[in-house]
Amino acid sequence: MKDADHPFFRPLWRRVALVVVCLSWAGLEFYNGSQTWGLIALAFAAYGAWQYLWLYKPPGDQPSGPSLPKE
Repeated sequence: MKDADHPFFRPLWRRVALVVVCLSWAGLEFYNGSQTWGLIALAFAAYGAWQYLWLYKPPGDQPSGPSLPKE
């Protein structure tokens, strides 16, 4: 889950779908009365939203080299 630079996550719809699936899973668990698993799925959704929607930088926006001058 830490490899946000993987080419699979480049399209926005895949990143949104990942968060929606986790939220749906959490809703299903809460609906069935399993609060523990619902909270775990909700934590996955929150982490996915943070990592893949909020912090995500497309590969073209990242610097290609080191920013410090060479000595």
